Amino acid sequence: MMISLKNDYSEGCHPRILDAMVRTNMEQTDGYGSDPYTAEACDLLRKKLQCPQADIHLFVSGTITNATMIAQMLRPYESVISPHTGHICTQETGAVESTGHKTMPVYSPDGKLTPQMIEDTIYIHTDFHRVIPKLAYITNPTEIGTLYTKEELKALSETCKKHNMYLYLDGARMGSALTSEANDIAPEDYAKYCDAFYFGGTKCGALFGEALIIVNPIFKENFMYMRKQMGSVLAKGRLLGIQFVELMKDGLYEELGAHANKLSMKIKHVIEECGFSVLQESFTNQQFPILPNAMVEELGKKYKMTFWDRHGDDHSVMRLVTCWATREENVDQFIADFREIAKNYPNK
Repeated sequence: MMISLKNDYSEGCHPRILDAMVRTNMEQTDGYGSDPYTAEACDLLRKKLQCPQADIHLFVSGTITNATMIAQMLRPYESVISPHTGHICTQETGAVESTGHKTMPVYSPDGKLTPQMIEDTIYIHTDFHRVIPKLAYITNPTEIGTLYTKEELKALSETCKKHNMYLYLDGARMGSALTSEANDIAPEDYAKYCDAFYFGGTKCGALFGEALIIVNPIFKENFMYMRKQMGSVLAKGRLLGIQFVELMKDGLYEELGAHANKLSMKIKHVIEECGFSVLQESFTNQQFPILPNAMVEELGKKYKMTFWDRHGDDHSVMRLVTCWATREENVDQFIADFREIAKNYPNK
Protein backbone atom coordinates (compact mmCIF):
# COMPACT_ATOMS: atom_id res chain seq x y z
CA MET A 1 0.00 0.00 0.00
CA MET A 2 1.24 3.47 -0.90
CA ILE A 3 1.92 5.83 2.01
CA SER A 4 0.88 9.41 1.33
CA LEU A 5 3.02 12.37 2.28
CA LYS A 6 1.35 14.36 -0.48
CA ASN A 7 -0.95 16.72 1.41
CA ASP A 8 -2.70 17.38 4.72
CA TYR A 9 -6.29 16.69 3.68
CA SER A 10 -6.24 13.11 2.35
CA GLU A 11 -8.05 11.65 5.35
CA GLY A 12 -11.57 12.47 6.50
CA CYS A 13 -11.68 14.13 9.91
CA HIS A 14 -10.65 13.62 13.51
CA PRO A 15 -12.79 10.92 15.18
CA ARG A 16 -14.08 13.39 17.77
CA ILE A 17 -15.55 15.53 14.99
CA LEU A 18 -17.09 12.52 13.27
CA ASP A 19 -18.61 11.34 16.56
CA ALA A 20 -20.11 14.78 17.16
CA MET A 21 -21.64 14.83 13.67
CA VAL A 22 -23.17 11.38 14.15
CA ARG A 23 -24.44 12.28 17.61
CA THR A 24 -26.21 15.41 16.35
CA ASN A 25 -27.26 14.04 12.97
CA MET A 26 -31.03 13.91 13.57
CA GLU A 27 -31.28 17.21 15.42
CA GLN A 28 -33.28 19.96 13.78
CA THR A 29 -31.61 23.36 13.70
CA ASP A 30 -32.03 26.59 11.78
CA GLY A 31 -29.91 26.91 8.65
CA TYR A 32 -27.28 29.20 7.17
CA GLY A 33 -25.23 29.45 10.37
CA SER A 34 -28.14 30.44 12.62
CA ASP A 35 -27.72 27.34 14.77
CA PRO A 36 -26.43 26.96 18.35
CA TYR A 37 -23.31 25.06 17.29
CA THR A 38 -22.11 27.85 15.03
CA ALA A 39 -22.81 30.38 17.79
CA GLU A 40 -20.78 28.30 20.26
CA ALA A 41 -17.91 27.90 17.79
CA CYS A 42 -17.78 31.65 17.23
CA ASP A 43 -17.78 32.32 20.97
CA LEU A 44 -14.90 29.87 21.47
CA LEU A 45 -12.90 31.55 18.71
CA ARG A 46 -13.50 35.04 20.15
CA LYS A 47 -12.23 33.85 23.52
CA LYS A 48 -9.14 32.26 21.97
CA LEU A 49 -8.40 35.47 20.11
CA GLN A 50 -9.31 37.73 23.05
CA CYS A 51 -11.35 39.70 20.54
CA PRO A 52 -15.01 39.92 21.63
CA GLN A 53 -15.82 42.42 18.88
CA ALA A 54 -14.80 40.11 16.02
CA ASP A 55 -17.35 38.98 13.47
CA ILE A 56 -16.81 35.32 12.62
CA HIS A 57 -18.08 33.47 9.55
CA LEU A 58 -17.59 29.79 8.78
CA PHE A 59 -16.83 28.79 5.19
CA VAL A 60 -16.45 25.48 3.38
CA SER A 61 -13.10 26.12 1.66
CA GLY A 62 -10.13 28.44 1.61
CA THR A 63 -10.63 29.60 -1.96
CA ILE A 64 -14.18 30.82 -1.39
CA THR A 65 -13.09 32.40 1.90
CA ASN A 66 -10.35 34.37 0.16
CA ALA A 67 -12.46 35.38 -2.82
CA THR A 68 -15.40 36.50 -0.69
CA MET A 69 -13.39 38.46 1.85
CA ILE A 70 -11.21 40.17 -0.74
CA ALA A 71 -14.31 41.10 -2.76
CA GLN A 72 -15.71 42.71 0.39
CA MET A 73 -12.50 44.64 1.07
CA LEU A 74 -11.83 46.13 -2.38
CA ARG A 75 -13.43 48.44 -4.90
CA PRO A 76 -13.17 47.30 -8.55
CA TYR A 77 -10.20 49.58 -9.26
CA GLU A 78 -8.27 48.46 -6.15
CA SER A 79 -5.79 45.59 -6.08
CA VAL A 80 -4.18 43.07 -3.75
CA ILE A 81 -0.41 42.64 -3.31
CA SER A 82 0.76 39.07 -2.72
CA PRO A 83 4.05 37.15 -2.70
CA HIS A 84 4.41 35.38 -6.02
CA THR A 85 3.97 32.04 -4.23
CA GLY A 86 0.73 33.17 -2.57
CA HIS A 87 -2.19 30.78 -2.79
CA ILE A 88 -4.41 33.36 -4.50
CA CYS A 89 -1.76 33.69 -7.22
CA THR A 90 -0.96 30.04 -7.84
CA GLN A 91 -3.72 27.68 -6.68
CA GLU A 92 -7.11 29.38 -6.94
CA THR A 93 -7.73 29.56 -10.71
CA GLY A 94 -7.99 33.33 -10.71
CA ALA A 95 -10.82 33.36 -8.15
CA VAL A 96 -9.91 36.85 -6.94
CA GLU A 97 -9.60 38.16 -10.48
CA SER A 98 -12.99 36.66 -11.33
CA THR A 99 -14.57 39.07 -8.85
CA GLY A 100 -12.97 42.02 -10.64
CA HIS A 101 -9.87 42.64 -8.57
CA LYS A 102 -6.31 42.58 -9.88
CA THR A 103 -3.78 40.45 -8.02
CA MET A 104 -0.23 41.82 -8.08
CA PRO A 105 2.37 39.14 -7.32
CA VAL A 106 5.79 40.30 -6.12
CA TYR A 107 8.80 38.02 -6.17
CA SER A 108 9.74 36.72 -2.74
CA PRO A 109 12.43 34.04 -2.39
CA ASP A 110 11.21 32.93 1.04
CA GLY A 111 7.50 33.31 0.30
CA LYS A 112 7.06 36.24 2.68
CA LEU A 113 5.85 39.75 1.97
CA THR A 114 7.90 42.62 3.40
CA PRO A 115 7.16 46.32 4.00
CA GLN A 116 9.71 47.19 1.31
CA MET A 117 7.88 45.07 -1.26
CA ILE A 118 4.68 46.93 -0.44
CA GLU A 119 6.45 50.29 -0.66
CA ASP A 120 8.03 49.42 -4.00
CA THR A 121 4.67 48.38 -5.45
CA ILE A 122 2.96 51.55 -4.26
CA TYR A 123 5.78 53.65 -5.73
CA ILE A 124 5.00 52.66 -9.32
CA HIS A 125 1.19 52.98 -8.98
CA THR A 126 0.89 56.72 -9.11
CA ASP A 127 -2.19 57.70 -11.12
CA PHE A 128 -5.57 56.61 -12.46
CA HIS A 129 -4.00 54.65 -15.31
CA ARG A 130 -3.06 51.99 -12.78
CA VAL A 131 -4.98 50.19 -10.06
CA ILE A 132 -4.68 51.33 -6.44
CA PRO A 133 -2.77 48.87 -4.20
CA LYS A 134 -5.19 48.57 -1.29
CA LEU A 135 -4.70 45.17 0.31
CA ALA A 136 -1.70 43.08 1.36
CA TYR A 137 -2.30 39.30 1.30
CA ILE A 138 -0.10 36.92 3.26
CA THR A 139 -0.23 33.31 4.45
CA ASN A 140 1.17 31.85 7.65
CA PRO A 141 2.80 29.44 7.25
CA THR A 142 3.68 30.41 3.70
CA GLU A 143 3.20 28.02 0.80
CA ILE A 144 6.86 27.02 1.12
CA GLY A 145 6.83 26.41 4.86
CA THR A 146 8.35 29.64 6.17
CA LEU A 147 6.91 31.57 9.10
CA TYR A 148 6.37 35.22 9.88
CA THR A 149 7.63 36.52 13.21
CA LYS A 150 5.53 38.75 15.40
CA GLU A 151 7.76 41.71 14.54
CA GLU A 152 7.34 41.03 10.81
CA LEU A 153 3.57 40.85 11.19
CA LYS A 154 3.56 44.09 13.18
CA ALA A 155 5.75 45.82 10.58
CA LEU A 156 3.39 44.78 7.77
CA SER A 157 0.43 46.07 9.74
CA GLU A 158 2.13 49.41 10.35
CA THR A 159 3.09 49.75 6.68
CA CYS A 160 -0.48 49.04 5.58
CA LYS A 161 -1.86 51.62 8.00
CA LYS A 162 0.72 54.17 6.86
CA HIS A 163 -0.54 53.83 3.27
CA ASN A 164 -4.24 53.45 4.08
CA MET A 165 -4.14 49.78 3.09
CA TYR A 166 -5.53 46.64 4.69
CA LEU A 167 -3.82 43.43 5.82
CA TYR A 168 -5.46 40.05 5.23
CA LEU A 169 -3.96 36.73 6.37
CA ASP A 170 -4.73 33.30 4.97
CA GLY A 171 -4.41 30.78 7.81
CA ALA A 172 -5.14 27.56 5.97
CA ARG A 173 -2.38 25.88 8.02
CA MET A 174 -2.78 27.99 11.14
CA GLY A 175 -2.61 24.89 13.35
CA SER A 176 0.92 24.24 12.13
CA ALA A 177 1.93 27.89 12.54
CA LEU A 178 0.70 28.21 16.12
CA THR A 179 2.49 25.07 17.29
CA SER A 180 5.77 25.42 15.39
CA GLU A 181 8.92 25.51 17.52
CA ALA A 182 9.92 28.64 15.56
CA ASN A 183 6.64 30.51 16.18
CA ASP A 184 6.31 33.56 18.41
CA ILE A 185 2.86 34.79 17.27
CA ALA A 186 -0.05 34.21 19.66
CA PRO A 187 -3.66 33.90 18.39
CA GLU A 188 -4.53 37.32 19.78
CA ASP A 189 -1.70 38.91 17.76
CA TYR A 190 -3.51 38.08 14.53
CA ALA A 191 -6.57 39.92 15.81
CA LYS A 192 -4.38 42.85 16.81
CA TYR A 193 -2.48 43.29 13.54
CA CYS A 194 -4.80 42.00 10.78
CA ASP A 195 -7.99 43.54 9.41
CA ALA A 196 -9.22 40.02 8.68
CA PHE A 197 -7.77 36.50 8.73
CA TYR A 198 -8.90 32.92 8.97
CA PHE A 199 -8.24 29.77 10.97
CA GLY A 200 -8.01 26.77 8.65
CA GLY A 201 -9.88 23.60 9.55
CA THR A 202 -9.67 21.54 6.36
CA LYS A 203 -5.91 21.06 6.83
CA CYS A 204 -6.11 20.62 10.60
CA GLY A 205 -8.49 17.78 11.33
CA ALA A 206 -11.84 19.03 10.03
CA LEU A 207 -13.80 17.27 7.34
CA PHE A 208 -13.98 20.71 5.72
CA GLY A 209 -14.19 24.28 6.90
CA GLU A 210 -12.41 27.57 7.53
CA ALA A 211 -13.22 30.18 10.19
CA LEU A 212 -13.00 33.76 8.92
CA ILE A 213 -12.42 36.46 11.53
CA ILE A 214 -13.28 40.04 10.59
CA VAL A 215 -11.73 42.56 12.97
CA ASN A 216 -11.98 45.85 11.07
CA PRO A 217 -15.57 47.10 11.56
CA ILE A 218 -15.80 48.69 8.11
CA PHE A 219 -15.97 45.23 6.52
CA LYS A 220 -18.69 43.84 8.77
CA GLU A 221 -21.66 45.73 7.35
CA ASN A 222 -23.69 43.71 4.84
CA PHE A 223 -21.06 40.97 4.70
CA MET A 224 -23.78 38.30 4.60
CA TYR A 225 -25.04 39.83 1.36
CA MET A 226 -21.59 39.41 -0.16
CA ARG A 227 -21.41 35.84 1.12
CA LYS A 228 -24.77 34.94 -0.36
CA GLN A 229 -23.94 36.53 -3.71
CA MET A 230 -20.67 34.58 -3.82
CA GLY A 231 -22.45 31.30 -3.07
CA SER A 232 -20.48 30.80 0.13
CA VAL A 233 -23.33 30.32 2.63
CA LEU A 234 -23.96 26.69 3.54
CA ALA A 235 -27.61 25.84 4.20
CA LYS A 236 -26.59 23.11 6.66
CA GLY A 237 -24.30 25.55 8.42
CA ARG A 238 -24.28 23.54 11.61
CA LEU A 239 -21.95 21.06 9.92
CA LEU A 240 -19.30 23.77 10.08
CA GLY A 241 -20.24 24.89 13.57
CA ILE A 242 -20.04 21.38 15.03
CA GLN A 243 -16.56 20.90 13.62
CA PHE A 244 -15.14 24.14 14.97
CA VAL A 245 -16.70 23.56 18.40
CA GLU A 246 -14.71 20.34 18.61
CA LEU A 247 -11.51 21.84 17.19
CA MET A 248 -11.57 24.77 19.61
CA LYS A 249 -12.33 22.71 22.74
CA ASP A 250 -9.70 21.20 25.04
CA GLY A 251 -6.79 22.33 22.87
CA LEU A 252 -7.59 19.86 20.08
CA TYR A 253 -6.64 22.32 17.32
CA GLU A 254 -3.17 22.83 18.78
CA GLU A 255 -2.77 19.13 19.54
CA LEU A 256 -3.37 18.22 15.90
CA GLY A 257 -1.04 20.93 14.61
CA ALA A 258 1.69 19.85 17.03
CA HIS A 259 1.39 16.21 15.92
CA ALA A 260 1.87 17.17 12.27
CA ASN A 261 4.86 19.38 13.12
CA LYS A 262 6.51 16.73 15.28
CA LEU A 263 6.52 14.19 12.43
CA SER A 264 7.60 16.82 9.91
CA MET A 265 10.61 17.64 12.10
CA LYS A 266 11.65 13.98 11.99
CA ILE A 267 11.62 14.17 8.18
CA LYS A 268 13.50 17.48 8.29
CA HIS A 269 16.23 15.89 10.40
CA VAL A 270 16.78 12.94 8.07
CA ILE A 271 17.01 15.28 5.06
CA GLU A 272 19.72 17.26 6.90
CA GLU A 273 21.46 14.10 8.13
CA CYS A 274 21.74 12.76 4.58
CA GLY A 275 23.16 16.06 3.31
CA PHE A 276 20.40 17.20 0.97
CA SER A 277 19.56 20.85 0.36
CA VAL A 278 16.07 22.31 0.81
CA LEU A 279 14.14 25.04 -0.97
CA GLN A 280 13.65 26.89 2.34
CA GLU A 281 14.19 25.81 5.91
CA SER A 282 10.79 24.92 7.35
CA PHE A 283 9.68 24.34 10.92
CA THR A 284 6.13 23.51 9.87
CA ASN A 285 4.35 20.44 8.55
CA GLN A 286 5.79 20.92 5.05
CA GLN A 287 9.32 20.07 3.94
CA PHE A 288 10.82 20.86 0.52
CA PRO A 289 13.95 18.75 -0.16
CA ILE A 290 15.89 19.05 -3.40
CA LEU A 291 16.43 15.47 -4.56
CA PRO A 292 17.95 13.69 -7.57
CA ASN A 293 15.20 12.71 -9.99
CA ALA A 294 16.30 9.07 -9.85
CA MET A 295 15.91 9.11 -6.06
CA VAL A 296 12.46 10.64 -6.39
CA GLU A 297 11.52 7.80 -8.71
CA GLU A 298 12.72 5.22 -6.20
CA LEU A 299 10.89 6.81 -3.29
CA GLY A 300 7.81 7.15 -5.47
CA LYS A 301 7.40 3.40 -5.65
CA LYS A 302 6.21 3.44 -2.04
CA TYR A 303 5.43 7.04 -1.09
CA LYS A 304 3.15 9.66 -2.58
CA MET A 305 4.81 13.09 -2.73
CA THR A 306 4.14 16.35 -4.56
CA PHE A 307 6.45 17.61 -7.29
CA TRP A 308 7.03 21.29 -6.54
CA ASP A 309 9.55 22.54 -9.10
CA ARG A 310 12.49 21.60 -11.31
CA HIS A 311 15.97 22.22 -9.94
CA GLY A 312 18.41 21.97 -12.79
CA ASP A 313 18.29 19.12 -15.27
CA ASP A 314 18.45 16.16 -12.91
CA HIS A 315 16.99 17.35 -9.58
CA SER A 316 13.51 18.27 -8.37
CA VAL A 317 12.08 20.15 -5.42
CA MET A 318 9.60 17.81 -3.74
CA ARG A 319 7.01 18.62 -1.10
CA LEU A 320 6.56 16.25 1.84
CA VAL A 321 3.56 16.98 4.07
CA THR A 322 2.48 15.54 7.40
CA CYS A 323 -0.89 16.06 9.07
CA TRP A 324 -3.03 15.30 12.09
CA ALA A 325 -3.64 11.75 10.81
CA THR A 326 -0.08 10.86 9.75
CA ARG A 327 1.12 7.75 11.54
CA GLU A 328 4.48 7.90 13.24
CA GLU A 329 5.30 4.35 12.17
CA ASN A 330 4.82 5.39 8.53
CA VAL A 331 7.16 8.34 8.96
CA ASP A 332 9.70 6.08 10.66
CA GLN A 333 9.50 3.69 7.70
CA PHE A 334 9.96 6.60 5.29
CA ILE A 335 13.02 7.74 7.22
CA ALA A 336 14.54 4.26 7.10
CA ASP A 337 13.89 3.96 3.37
CA PHE A 338 15.16 7.50 2.73
CA ARG A 339 18.43 6.74 4.52
CA GLU A 340 18.92 3.52 2.60
CA ILE A 341 18.15 5.01 -0.82
CA ALA A 342 20.26 8.12 -0.11
CA LYS A 343 23.36 5.90 0.13
CA ASN A 344 23.16 5.51 -3.65
CA TYR A 345 23.51 9.27 -4.15
CA PRO A 346 26.70 10.30 -2.35
CA ASN A 347 27.19 13.35 -4.56
CA LYS A 348 23.63 14.56 -3.94
